[in-house]
Amino acid sequence: MTNTRFSRRSLIALGGAVLATGTTGLLLPARAAGLAPTPSMRGGSNNYRPGAPIVDRIGGGGFWMTGTVRRAGDGAPLPGQRIQIWAHTTEGHERDPQSHGATLTDANGQFRLEMPQIVPAFGQPHGHLAYDSGEFETVFLRPIMASSKDKTLAAHFVLQPL
Repeated sequence: MTNTRFSRRSLIALGGAVLATGTTGLLLPARAAGLAPTPSMRGGSNNYRPGAPIVDRIGGGGFWMTGTVRRAGDGAPLPGQRIQIWAHTTEGHERDPQSHGATLTDANGQFRLEMPQIVPAFGQPHGHLAYDSGEFETVFLRPIMASSKDKTLAAHFVLQPL
């Protein structure tokens, strides 16, 4: 067993460092500096319909698609960004116009849209999301659900300015 001895000077220095940095060891609050942009996912743009309308809900609802939108680099939330959502659901196929809708992010860069229950297509329950408003690089996502019985699916965008 090692016997560690501290001198009075090393204890004072250590105590001062803890007081200056706090328990996290950071002098400044943690930030998302250097946050990399989200790449588009393979298959994410399948059955994409440019200009899908902004809606309060897709179909009868019962399932929630949620997520966040942040800026690459500093991780700042991006309010007012348009996110298009579509999926194969209990009410229609992902290619059907009624299965598409868009929503806007709130002041905290969060979005939420109710839609019919997502069901498996090609063996996997999954949703499709797109950022395509033009202020940032277009990103298509295709997140897969853990179970077709899930009632929510979250997807997060980190966008690269043009």
